[in-house]
Amino acid sequence: MPRYLVAQSELPDERAQRRARAGKSAGETYAATLTQLRPGASVAIASPSDDDAPGLAAEDIAGFDAVFLTGSPMHVYDRTPEVERQLDFMRSVFASGVPAFGSCAGLQVAVAAAGGKVRKMPRRMEAGIARRISATAAGRGHWLLAGRTPSWDAPAIHGDEVEELPPGATLLASNEVTHVQAAEIRCGNGTFWGVQYHPELALAEIATALRAQREELVAVGLADREDDVLARADDLDALHDDPGSLAVRWRIGVDGQFAEQRCRRLEIINFLKHVPPRG
Repeated sequence: MPRYLVAQSELPDERAQRRARAGKSAGETYAATLTQLRPGASVAIASPSDDDAPGLAAEDIAGFDAVFLTGSPMHVYDRTPEVERQLDFMRSVFASGVPAFGSCAGLQVAVAAAGGKVRKMPRRMEAGIARRISATAAGRGHWLLAGRTPSWDAPAIHGDEVEELPPGATLLASNEVTHVQAAEIRCGNGTFWGVQYHPELALAEIATALRAQREELVAVGLADREDDVLARADDLDALHDDPGSLAVRWRIGVDGQFAEQRCRRLEIINFLKHVPPRG
């Protein structure tokens, strides 16, 4: 039976707010996705950023088969005590040698812990759908993106991005909005694979996030009116309920790579195939 550790960087108030909106914290969403993909797996959730979180050393992490880092509202470039605790945790993951995967803020945490840079996006956010992601030359032959079409769309919502990958990292995918959409990071004893988008999320969760951030999305120019954001959220809910709907796919301009759950989860599926239980 595989043992997985999910590390969430949401703080307690943020977890409570997300549960109220979406029914689960980011860590609970990841855990649910993993247990669906690997029935019978043992999944523990840690919150390394919390004030009272017990420290997890490399030897503690070494008992797991893989570590997963979630998205969150965390700004990695704000070196608060909460951020520093999360970075210390990631350094312990690298030191343990346990393979790790993360999305959105999870990618950014791994980048910063390994010596790279993260910044606020200078022009805009990427919200709802990350369009036309394409593999780099290195990414086209990489197992993480096996099964991806030459260009694909993915669920995304972020206002921060990787500015500079750390030494030893490999860029695997990009799009016009966000240069680092997927990467492999080698640091110390460990390797991390991550994406800026959200393969773990259901479309209904992205819809909920859009509604919660509708004022911000109008402020940054992604929508003219809050009603436009709500309409996009409604379309995502409709696609969640009926992934095969040609009418909804056409309305928001996506194909099966975005609409079908298994396709959205492809990077996590590939990671789990590449990292079998060690026991």
